[in-house]
Amino acid sequence: MDLKVLYQNVIDGNAPGVEAGVKAALEAGVGAEEILNQALIAAMGEVGQRFEAGDLFVPEMLVAARAMQGGLKILKPYLAKADVKAAGKVAIGTVKGDLHDIGKNLVAMMLEGAGFEVLDLGVDVAPEAFVKAVQNGVQIIGMSALLTTTMSSMQTTIEALKAANLRNQVKVLVGGAPLTQEYANKIGADAFAADASSATRMARQLLA
Repeated sequence: MDLKVLYQNVIDGNAPGVEAGVKAALEAGVGAEEILNQALIAAMGEVGQRFEAGDLFVPEMLVAARAMQGGLKILKPYLAKADVKAAGKVAIGTVKGDLHDIGKNLVAMMLEGAGFEVLDLGVDVAPEAFVKAVQNGVQIIGMSALLTTTMSSMQTTIEALKAANLRNQVKVLVGGAPLTQEYANKIGADAFAADASSATRMARQLLA
């Protein structure tokens, strides 16, 4: 069974093609982990590279990520049965006071596409919710802000992690339109990502 067509369908954002391809591969006896790694994760890796090179734009990346998620849904029970370990556990959310979610959703989808287990905390997420996620074993928290007025909530969350003696147990990744590397350094984050594709790359590096 050739996974090239499935791989291409992910890149093209052909959701029905991806779902049919995953089912066909499973029926042909291809292992769930092989389908995940060689078709879904590999294709999303290429989507990320092409986005960073300027060949693909956010709408195409969203469509590809949605198609990939459809395939992943079918695979999940098989992956669980095969006890396939996730690349890492990430909790992601838009910080308190901020209700923007398109960027966050795209990052969550790209991380899932890279094999991470993603806990999406939603929007307007209080520092306590991030703290609770770390207590429940996430290795990375990803915080997003689209407003300059809500950026300070990232620092509040980092302070809350320190107060709970959890700061050294977790990596903090921040992103969003108004953010810069300088700001990430200032508040003591572990990494800054300018977009969904680099967020995935940074998450991998943080756990490497």
